[in-house]
Amino acid sequence: MNPSESAANWLPLGHLNLRYNPFGERTWQDRAKLAIVDVERWLPSFEHPGQAIQFIGDCGRGKSTHLLAIRAAHADSTYTYLPEDGPHPVVSLGTPTIIDEAQRLGCRPRRKVLLSRQPLVLGTHVDLTNVLKRYDYQVKTVEVHSLIEIDHLAKVFNRRIEAAALRPDQSVPEIKRSEIAILSKRFGTDIRAMEGYLYERFQAHAGGPNGQVQFID
Repeated sequence: MNPSESAANWLPLGHLNLRYNPFGERTWQDRAKLAIVDVERWLPSFEHPGQAIQFIGDCGRGKSTHLLAIRAAHADSTYTYLPEDGPHPVVSLGTPTIIDEAQRLGCRPRRKVLLSRQPLVLGTHVDLTNVLKRYDYQVKTVEVHSLIEIDHLAKVFNRRIEAAALRPDQSVPEIKRSEIAILSKRFGTDIRAMEGYLYERFQAHAGGPNGQVQFID
Protein backbone atom coordinates (compact mmCIF):
# COMPACT_ATOMS: atom_id res chain seq x y z
CA MET A 1 0.00 0.00 0.00
CA ASN A 2 1.50 3.34 -1.04
CA PRO A 3 1.44 6.38 1.33
CA SER A 4 -1.51 8.09 -0.39
CA GLU A 5 -3.62 4.93 -0.19
CA SER A 6 -2.76 4.55 3.49
CA ALA A 7 -3.59 8.21 4.16
CA ALA A 8 -6.97 7.78 2.48
CA ASN A 9 -7.86 5.26 5.17
CA TRP A 10 -7.14 7.48 8.17
CA LEU A 11 -7.52 11.08 7.01
CA PRO A 12 -11.02 12.39 7.89
CA LEU A 13 -11.65 13.39 4.27
CA GLY A 14 -9.40 10.80 2.66
CA HIS A 15 -12.39 9.01 1.16
CA LEU A 16 -13.05 12.22 -0.80
CA ASN A 17 -9.41 12.23 -1.98
CA LEU A 18 -8.73 15.27 0.21
CA ARG A 19 -5.85 15.86 2.61
CA TYR A 20 -7.79 18.46 4.60
CA ASN A 21 -10.96 20.54 4.55
CA PRO A 22 -10.49 22.92 1.59
CA PHE A 23 -12.34 25.72 3.36
CA GLY A 24 -10.39 25.78 6.61
CA GLU A 25 -8.05 28.61 7.64
CA ARG A 26 -5.00 29.11 5.39
CA THR A 27 -1.77 31.08 5.64
CA TRP A 28 -1.56 34.34 3.72
CA GLN A 29 0.89 32.69 1.33
CA ASP A 30 -1.62 29.94 0.57
CA ARG A 31 -4.43 32.46 0.19
CA ALA A 32 -2.35 34.49 -2.26
CA LYS A 33 -1.33 31.38 -4.20
CA LEU A 34 -4.91 30.16 -4.55
CA ALA A 35 -6.40 33.58 -5.28
CA ILE A 36 -7.74 34.22 -8.75
CA VAL A 37 -7.01 37.92 -9.08
CA ASP A 38 -6.03 39.80 -12.23
CA VAL A 39 -3.24 41.80 -10.60
CA GLU A 40 -2.13 43.31 -13.92
CA ARG A 41 -5.58 44.85 -14.32
CA TRP A 42 -4.97 47.09 -11.32
CA LEU A 43 -1.26 47.82 -11.83
CA PRO A 44 -1.75 51.14 -13.68
CA SER A 45 -3.47 52.48 -10.56
CA PHE A 46 -0.49 52.03 -8.21
CA GLU A 47 2.69 51.85 -10.30
CA HIS A 48 3.77 55.47 -9.71
CA PRO A 49 4.28 57.68 -6.63
CA GLY A 50 1.18 59.61 -5.66
CA GLN A 51 -1.20 56.91 -6.89
CA ALA A 52 -3.62 54.96 -4.71
CA ILE A 53 -6.15 52.22 -5.31
CA GLN A 54 -8.73 51.42 -2.65
CA PHE A 55 -10.75 48.20 -2.53
CA ILE A 56 -13.96 49.04 -0.69
CA GLY A 57 -16.48 46.60 0.71
CA ASP A 58 -17.97 44.85 3.69
CA CYS A 59 -16.23 41.98 5.46
CA GLY A 60 -15.91 38.77 3.47
CA ARG A 61 -16.17 40.26 -0.01
CA GLY A 62 -12.57 39.74 -1.13
CA LYS A 63 -10.69 42.89 -0.14
CA SER A 64 -7.90 41.05 1.66
CA THR A 65 -7.66 38.48 -1.12
CA HIS A 66 -6.88 41.23 -3.63
CA LEU A 67 -4.35 42.82 -1.30
CA LEU A 68 -2.56 39.53 -0.63
CA ALA A 69 -2.41 38.68 -4.33
CA ILE A 70 -0.85 42.07 -5.06
CA ARG A 71 1.58 41.56 -2.18
CA ALA A 72 2.69 38.20 -3.55
CA ALA A 73 3.22 39.66 -7.03
CA HIS A 74 5.41 42.59 -5.93
CA ALA A 75 8.63 41.77 -4.09
CA ASP A 76 9.18 45.38 -2.96
CA SER A 77 5.70 45.75 -1.50
CA THR A 78 4.88 45.88 2.21
CA TYR A 79 1.68 44.67 3.84
CA THR A 80 0.24 45.91 7.12
CA TYR A 81 -2.97 44.69 8.73
CA LEU A 82 -4.56 47.04 11.27
CA PRO A 83 -6.52 45.05 13.89
CA GLU A 84 -9.75 46.32 15.38
CA ASP A 85 -8.47 45.99 18.95
CA GLY A 86 -5.08 46.52 20.49
CA PRO A 87 -2.14 48.67 19.36
CA HIS A 88 -1.61 49.09 15.65
CA PRO A 89 1.71 48.09 14.08
CA VAL A 90 3.85 50.73 12.42
CA VAL A 91 3.10 50.89 8.71
CA SER A 92 6.18 49.91 6.73
CA LEU A 93 6.59 51.75 3.44
CA GLY A 94 7.03 49.79 0.24
CA THR A 95 6.34 49.86 -3.48
CA PRO A 96 3.46 49.65 -3.16
CA THR A 97 2.50 50.18 0.48
CA ILE A 98 -0.42 47.84 1.20
CA ILE A 99 -2.69 48.56 4.16
CA ASP A 100 -5.54 46.25 5.15
CA GLU A 101 -8.38 47.88 7.12
CA ALA A 102 -6.95 51.27 6.19
CA GLN A 103 -9.94 53.10 7.68
CA ARG A 104 -8.44 52.31 11.13
CA LEU A 105 -5.23 54.24 10.48
CA GLY A 106 -4.85 57.10 12.97
CA CYS A 107 -4.26 60.71 11.94
CA ARG A 108 -0.53 60.88 12.69
CA PRO A 109 0.53 57.60 11.02
CA ARG A 110 -1.84 58.31 8.13
CA ARG A 111 -0.19 61.68 7.56
CA LYS A 112 3.25 60.04 7.58
CA VAL A 113 2.15 57.49 4.99
CA LEU A 114 0.53 60.06 2.73
CA LEU A 115 3.47 62.45 2.88
CA SER A 116 5.71 59.62 1.69
CA ARG A 117 4.01 59.72 -1.72
CA GLN A 118 4.49 55.95 -1.98
CA PRO A 119 1.94 54.19 -4.22
CA LEU A 120 -0.82 52.80 -2.02
CA VAL A 121 -3.06 49.73 -2.15
CA LEU A 122 -5.78 49.95 0.47
CA GLY A 123 -8.49 47.66 1.76
CA THR A 124 -11.17 49.67 3.51
CA HIS A 125 -14.78 49.77 4.62
CA VAL A 126 -14.86 53.56 4.21
CA ASP A 127 -14.26 55.66 1.11
CA LEU A 128 -10.96 57.46 1.71
CA THR A 129 -11.00 59.47 -1.52
CA ASN A 130 -11.27 62.89 0.14
CA VAL A 131 -8.38 62.22 2.52
CA LEU A 132 -6.19 60.89 -0.28
CA LYS A 133 -6.94 63.78 -2.61
CA ARG A 134 -6.12 66.23 0.16
CA TYR A 135 -2.56 64.95 -0.23
CA ASP A 136 -2.77 65.12 -4.03
CA TYR A 137 -3.12 61.39 -4.59
CA GLN A 138 -4.74 60.09 -7.75
CA VAL A 139 -7.36 57.63 -6.56
CA LYS A 140 -8.87 54.52 -8.15
CA THR A 141 -11.85 53.04 -6.28
CA VAL A 142 -12.96 49.43 -6.68
CA GLU A 143 -16.23 48.25 -5.13
CA VAL A 144 -15.31 44.63 -4.52
CA HIS A 145 -18.89 43.34 -4.50
CA SER A 146 -19.11 44.31 -8.18
CA LEU A 147 -16.34 41.80 -8.97
CA ILE A 148 -18.22 38.82 -7.52
CA GLU A 149 -19.75 36.61 -10.23
CA ILE A 150 -21.02 33.04 -10.13
CA ASP A 151 -18.53 31.76 -12.73
CA HIS A 152 -15.65 33.37 -10.86
CA LEU A 153 -16.77 31.89 -7.54
CA ALA A 154 -16.99 28.44 -9.12
CA LYS A 155 -13.36 28.75 -10.25
CA VAL A 156 -12.22 30.02 -6.85
CA PHE A 157 -14.00 27.37 -4.79
CA ASN A 158 -13.05 24.47 -7.05
CA ARG A 159 -9.44 25.63 -7.10
CA ARG A 160 -9.38 25.40 -3.31
CA ILE A 161 -10.78 21.89 -3.45
CA GLU A 162 -8.27 20.80 -6.11
CA ALA A 163 -5.39 22.20 -4.04
CA ALA A 164 -6.39 19.90 -1.18
CA ALA A 165 -6.26 16.75 -3.32
CA LEU A 166 -4.60 13.75 -1.71
CA ARG A 167 -3.84 12.16 -5.09
CA PRO A 168 -3.67 14.87 -7.80
CA ASP A 169 -4.24 12.32 -10.57
CA GLN A 170 -7.64 11.36 -9.15
CA SER A 171 -10.89 13.30 -9.00
CA VAL A 172 -12.10 15.43 -6.11
CA PRO A 173 -15.60 16.78 -5.37
CA GLU A 174 -16.66 19.60 -7.67
CA ILE A 175 -19.07 22.41 -6.91
CA LYS A 176 -21.41 23.01 -9.83
CA ARG A 177 -22.35 26.43 -11.13
CA SER A 178 -25.99 25.77 -10.25
CA GLU A 179 -24.97 25.13 -6.63
CA ILE A 180 -22.97 28.37 -6.54
CA ALA A 181 -26.07 30.18 -7.81
CA ILE A 182 -28.07 28.81 -4.87
CA LEU A 183 -25.35 29.90 -2.43
CA SER A 184 -25.34 33.37 -3.99
CA LYS A 185 -29.07 33.69 -3.42
CA ARG A 186 -28.63 32.56 0.17
CA PHE A 187 -25.57 34.61 1.12
CA GLY A 188 -25.53 37.42 -1.42
CA THR A 189 -21.95 38.61 -2.03
CA ASP A 190 -20.63 37.38 1.33
CA ILE A 191 -17.87 35.02 0.15
CA ARG A 192 -16.67 34.38 3.69
CA ALA A 193 -20.13 33.17 4.70
CA MET A 194 -20.20 30.84 1.69
CA GLU A 195 -16.78 29.46 2.64
CA GLY A 196 -17.93 28.91 6.21
CA TYR A 197 -20.98 27.05 4.96
CA LEU A 198 -18.88 24.89 2.62
CA TYR A 199 -16.47 24.14 5.46
CA GLU A 200 -19.35 22.73 7.48
CA ARG A 201 -20.61 20.71 4.50
CA PHE A 202 -17.22 19.04 4.17
CA GLN A 203 -16.99 18.47 7.92
CA ALA A 204 -20.35 16.73 7.79
CA HIS A 205 -18.79 14.18 5.42
CA ALA A 206 -15.67 13.52 7.51
CA GLY A 207 -15.20 9.79 7.86
CA GLY A 208 -18.11 9.07 5.55
CA PRO A 209 -18.36 5.99 3.37
CA ASN A 210 -18.44 7.49 -0.12
CA GLY A 211 -16.92 10.17 -2.30
CA GLN A 212 -20.04 12.27 -2.82
CA VAL A 213 -20.63 15.62 -1.15
CA GLN A 214 -24.05 17.20 -0.88
CA PHE A 215 -23.15 20.87 -1.09
CA ILE A 216 -26.68 22.23 -0.67
CA ASP A 217 -28.74 21.23 2.35
